[in-house]
Amino acid sequence: MVDYLYDGTFEGLLTCVYHHYYEEKASGIYPKERYQANLFTTHRIIDTEEEKTVRVYDAIEQKISADDLRRIYRVFLSYDPNKENMILRYIRLGFRLGPKISLLHSDPVVFDMQQCERKVSCEVHRLEGLVRFSVLSPGEILYCCIEPDHDVLELMADHFSDRYRNEPFLIHDKRRKKAIFAQNGEWYITDFRDEDLPQISKEEQDYRLLWKKYFETIAIKERINPACQKRCMPARYWKNLTEFL
Repeated sequence: MVDYLYDGTFEGLLTCVYHHYYEEKASGIYPKERYQANLFTTHRIIDTEEEKTVRVYDAIEQKISADDLRRIYRVFLSYDPNKENMILRYIRLGFRLGPKISLLHSDPVVFDMQQCERKVSCEVHRLEGLVRFSVLSPGEILYCCIEPDHDVLELMADHFSDRYRNEPFLIHDKRRKKAIFAQNGEWYITDFRDEDLPQISKEEQDYRLLWKKYFETIAIKERINPACQKRCMPARYWKNLTEFL
């Protein structure tokens, strides 16, 4: 058995799964930039190949289910350091059991995947309610900055591109240095750095001051509940909320 190292893409991961079935069994799958070699395990760098990716993709969809393929992709977008091997175990079990795998809630392999998927889905849902847009100058483009635990930009894109169909916007994942750009209901993800960011418009700065004043004015000191506030709106998101800037 051998450790397979890949380029960090979903396509690269599926290529490793192909090699696991058609060549040597994998003892583990790891991103090559984070892999630490040891004396007891051999490793092999796997180049991403589209044809092999498609074969594994189609096999998962046909032999397990389309829902499980979506689950596998969501887990891949998580920050879990062991996600590749979690996915490999799930695929192996799924190829043996077929669609009924998702019903085995008490199975450790299935349970781990369900818990990881739930974390990703919960963060998407939370951010869809917490995102605060500001107006950039020039161009009147809506902008917001997020720093999610998971790589959820893609999962948020359809929601916001539909909601702001008539307004161009940019959602910047500062942690991963990329952003969604959307206009007229269509979107794409591109590399994006802090240096690429235009200035906030003067009107937007005035609105921020008004919002802060309003936020402070309506607050009832006797009813402030920090514990409840942190539970409903985790503190790690506060630094990107307009009312806290």
